[in-house]
Amino acid sequence: MIVDFINRTNLDEIEGKDGVIAAFFAFAQEEQHREFEELVAAEDLNLEAAKRYITNSIKREFASENGNDLKDTLPKMSPLNPEYLKKKASVFQKVSDFVAKFKGVGGNL
Repeated sequence: MIVDFINRTNLDEIEGKDGVIAAFFAFAQEEQHREFEELVAAEDLNLEAAKRYITNSIKREFASENGNDLKDTLPKMSPLNPEYLKKKASVFQKVSDFVAKFKGVGGNL
């Protein structure tokens, strides 16, 4: 993400170390929001449940499979459906990667 920030930002326009840090966090939060929307759309997730689950996961700095938060995030699908466990595992892995990438960034989804 740092490389993307450097490539997309005119660093000459930013004053001082504090300005660079503020600009990076603003950039990271925009990327976080964009990637969140892409994840929700690509996996057909329940928007409000996904916001709640991922926001809490970022605050904890890890995603958890325990409880109903992950299940509530998934699209309506019977747990008896053979694709259910694959979908749950796939979404969990993507959320885990998302949390690892954006922990410490802050921002709102």
